Formats: sequence, C-alpha cells, structure tokens
Amino acid sequence: MTQVDNTPERGYSERFDEALSCASRWHRAQTRKGKKTPYINHLMAVAALVGSNGGSEDQVIGALLHDAIEDCVGEIPDIAAQILERFGPEVLFIVEGCTDAYEDPKPPWQPRKEAYLAHLRELPDDSPILLVSLADKVHNAASIVRDLQAVGDALWERFSASKEQSIWYYRSLAEIFEAKAPGYLSGELKRLVGEMARS
Repeated sequence: MTQVDNTPERGYSERFDEALSCASRWHRAQTRKGKKTPYINHLMAVAALVGSNGGSEDQVIGALLHDAIEDCVGEIPDIAAQILERFGPEVLFIVEGCTDAYEDPKPPWQPRKEAYLAHLRELPDDSPILLVSLADKVHNAASIVRDLQAVGDALWERFSASKEQSIWYYRSLAEIFEAKAPGYLSGELKRLVGEMARS
C-alpha cells in the first residue's frame, strides 16, 4: 500500500472535537486490561499514530472510535447508528472494519481472531481501514512489550489468550501489514513482535 498523506494542512474540524468527546464519554468507565490506565489514552495514542502517518480526518476520527462498537455494545444504544449519524459512512466503515466482535460476551478468541486476520487479508491495499488497524496493533504491541519488561510473563494472565496464541496472532498481523501496508508502522509492528517473542 502506498500511503497517501491526507493530513489536513490546518487543525481538524469540529467533527474531530465531537469524536474526541464521544470517545471520552463512551469509554469513560473503561481501563486497559489489568491496569488502572484510562482507556481513552489508548484511543488518543492510536489517533495520534494515524494522524502522524498520513491519515485523513476520517481515519483519525475512526481511530478515536475504533473500539466503540466492540467495547460499548449493550451499553450505548444503537452505537453504530450514532456513529453513522454523527460522523458519516466513511467513519462507520473504518470502525466496523476494526471490529472483531459485535456482541457481548464476545465469541471464542481463536475463531474470532482467525476471522479478523482473514478480513484484513481480503481488504484492498488502499483501504482506509488498514492504517487505523495497523496503528491500533502497534500501540497494543508496544503496551505489551513495555508491560512484559515490568511484570514478565505474569502479563499474559490479563488476557483470554495464552502467550503462544497472542504471539501467533501478532506475528500473523505483522506479516499481513508488511505485505499490504509496508512502511514505518508495519516495520515497527514487526520489531515489537520480535521483542514480544524474546521476552
């Protein structure tokens, strides 16, 4: 994928302000797995990665909201319809493309992740979903590597997947993104997966 730089020459519009407000409200009660860190920090970090790597405003907004359907289903009424109404079909397309579960409780981990990998492989190389999903996985992988350095293998107890399953998943993601979205972020994901496997 040749990433086209769609970054606005000036600041983002009021749609960004509204998306940041929605993300903060919708995820306010959530924290990162096994930590006290407010979940909004992850969403802002992913949005920053997208915006710093040529993402359009729709992609940045999609990054802020990329977990809204998956993590707020059952809590926020008609959340997909709200995203569509407030931010338009392109943002909803990105958010849905980053979603691997639409129900709570989520389906079993392994088939869910296999389906998401297949979904990524089927996307065209110019899909706006790819940059947002890649930025999400880079930030998640960086968080795992940082926490592995702090607490060691006890980290894996936070997740429903085993260490081996998690490394398989991230390694598969790195291979897909290296093929479909070569560049700094995919290289960073590959590096982080290597550190994850060595820890």
